[in-house]
Amino acid sequence: MASAAIFSSLRRRSSPSLEAFLAPVDLPNAAVLEVLSAVSRSSFTGKSKKAPFFQGKNSRSLIRKINVISMLLDALIDLGISRIPSTLFLCLKELYLLLYRSKILIDYVNGSSKLWLLLQNHSISGHFHDINQEISTLFDVFPLSEITTLSEDVREQIDLLRKQSRESKLLIDKRDVCSRLKLYYFLNEFENGRIPEMNELYIFFVEKLGICDVKRCRSEIEFLEEQIVNHDGDLEPCASVLNGFVALLRYCRFLLFRFEDGDGDLGKWKRRVKANGLISREIADTFVTIPKDFCCPISLELMHNPVIVSTGQTYDRSSIARWLEEGNSSCPKTGQMLVHMKLVPNRALRNLILQWCVANGIPYDPPENSADACMSAPPSKAAVEATKATAAVLVEELANGTPRAKTVAAWEIRLLAKTGRENRGYIAEAGAIPLLKLLLPSADAFAQENSVTALLNLSIYDKNKSRIMEVEGCLGAIVGVLRNGHTTEARENSAATLFSLSAVHDYKKEIAREDGAVEALAGMLVDGTARGKKDAVTALFNLSTHPENCARMIESGAVRVLVGALEREGIAEEAAGALALIVRQPIGAEAVGKEESAVLGLTGMMRCGTPRGKENAVAALLELCKSGGGAATQRVLKAPAMASLLQSLLFTGTKRARRKAAALARVFQRCENTSLHFWGLGLGYAFARGNAVAAIDTSFTADVSRPLSISVPVL
Repeated sequence: MASAAIFSSLRRRSSPSLEAFLAPVDLPNAAVLEVLSAVSRSSFTGKSKKAPFFQGKNSRSLIRKINVISMLLDALIDLGISRIPSTLFLCLKELYLLLYRSKILIDYVNGSSKLWLLLQNHSISGHFHDINQEISTLFDVFPLSEITTLSEDVREQIDLLRKQSRESKLLIDKRDVCSRLKLYYFLNEFENGRIPEMNELYIFFVEKLGICDVKRCRSEIEFLEEQIVNHDGDLEPCASVLNGFVALLRYCRFLLFRFEDGDGDLGKWKRRVKANGLISREIADTFVTIPKDFCCPISLELMHNPVIVSTGQTYDRSSIARWLEEGNSSCPKTGQMLVHMKLVPNRALRNLILQWCVANGIPYDPPENSADACMSAPPSKAAVEATKATAAVLVEELANGTPRAKTVAAWEIRLLAKTGRENRGYIAEAGAIPLLKLLLPSADAFAQENSVTALLNLSIYDKNKSRIMEVEGCLGAIVGVLRNGHTTEARENSAATLFSLSAVHDYKKEIAREDGAVEALAGMLVDGTARGKKDAVTALFNLSTHPENCARMIESGAVRVLVGALEREGIAEEAAGALALIVRQPIGAEAVGKEESAVLGLTGMMRCGTPRGKENAVAALLELCKSGGGAATQRVLKAPAMASLLQSLLFTGTKRARRKAAALARVFQRCENTSLHFWGLGLGYAFARGNAVAAIDTSFTADVSRPLSISVPVL
């Protein structure tokens, strides 16, 4: 009999139960009959009335056969166990497997999208034919002749079933074949640089397939996208072709239904705001329930690029790579020595994380520059042309549509910009950025939020950063949302956009000079949500890397806010890193030195912070001593427990932390009356002179540990 593996293309979210692959060997004979009867009735009764859109003939034929089998089972139950030969029960256990495989196939057809059934038409028809052959084989050996008391009516039905199954042929509906060819015709048109006629698309998708509204169109797109994610590599069509069909459907969604919302996105968004007050509250609640296995053991955050080390443990690539760069050669979780330093992508876990994120509405965009991304199939020409056509339709509506249509177009551009670097480029090339800028000051909260989030997603593509900055007034409009946005999410996403743009060195100074930008980031660092504070502190960190921004950081009050952030978990590391950059300049050292809690905050991080936080803290103190003069050095020298903190870092810190600690110890050695404060640091100084100081440049250049994950979330 054919293995149940023939249904390996089942959707992962509705995997078959274990009973589908195991016969009930432990059940008594009488119970086997009852179980079989229950399975046949619960799974197939009444389903013939609701035939699927495709594979209708095959589905109805199989259900009729199962109903005949169900009638036989009822007759056997009525006869009683004593009148049934024991050899029959071996066949009944095989029948159990057959019924379950039939149930899986019927459920799969009923639960799949129309386009997927069309694309898999030949394969699914083959599965139905296989089951027909199994029914024929089973009843060829079924010992009906030994059951003398079985009614003639039942015998005739089974004989007819056996005959029909034996004579059945592979049934592929010619109309389905024609529809499948028509679908490929549309894709081929895009492949050849031609856009199909709107009337043709309407007749096929709306009138023939019944995809007649936005909701159904989106459902088809989501189903195909799920198949791409779960693609095993041995199915047809290949992933690049499936991407082409997804792009074709997106184009049809906007061309045929224009910008209908149908109480979809806009209605849901308004109800969500009314219920929760703040959109970000729903997002925050979602993140609390991240499964433990999806979090990196090092960063304790959701993994975006999980990899496996030689001990079998899984970590996020950025976190474990940094661990190894620091000179560690052991597994952080188990403490075992690593046999090799190779990082193997954990694709299975990444797919599970992606499915969980999709199910919970959490944005998830694996790194585009990862090795896995390079291995993925490039988009076909058809997908490229269809996406460009979609971008053109969206931008046209953004330019000339009604206010409501523009709002929905901004939402759709936001979603399309999530799906890949190429799409971000096509949208920008179509002219979306200047039009999105016009929606930023909108009184419509939904339009404002989605326009700024669309710009955030577009800015992740490096070429788009310059396009955004070159649009007159766009930077000021983004800062305006940061200062006075209607929703928390809009303000947070504008901060994230500034962070993304500040990745280009030339733009750091321009952003800092924009009226109110640094002040608004500092304000978010004080009053924002956890996510908002993270966006703000990373943006301030980036701006601090430009030496000409120091004065701006001081006059805006950002220095005072960064000092206060040293005591807040989750943002302290970046705050210390930003301060380490600011104090490189004398005016920055003076400003930080005036903050009474600065030294205490940095020494507290040296004591209780993460390895990265300790690096940034000791680097900031070193630069403060270097640029702040004797008074600043004395303040640092007199900090409580400084000697023991330096000793601890000299022996247990990362390579960078050890270098900074040794440099700071040498600074203290040169101070007068050092022995009054550091009489017990002899061992530490010996270590510093013998091991660490030799590696230190005499200029005491302060390497600042940058955040582990400087990736902008795609929202």
